[in-house]
Amino acid sequence: MSKPPLDLQIDDLVQTRKAHPCGGDTWRIVRLGADIGMRCETCGRKIMLPRAECERRIKRFVRRANDA
Repeated sequence: MSKPPLDLQIDDLVQTRKAHPCGGDTWRIVRLGADIGMRCETCGRKIMLPRAECERRIKRFVRRANDA
């Protein structure tokens, strides 16, 4: 039995388990779908990850989009 997908929303800020090479570990969700688009808050680099890999990398939510 698999877990339901993580409830991600555009503009969520997430912290990843490993830091980006620039030193930042905080990312903004910029695209949703089968692939998740994320932008590094430190250097601005954009990456696309398959949803399953993205969910494994997320450590915690820093700020949810609907909290703003």
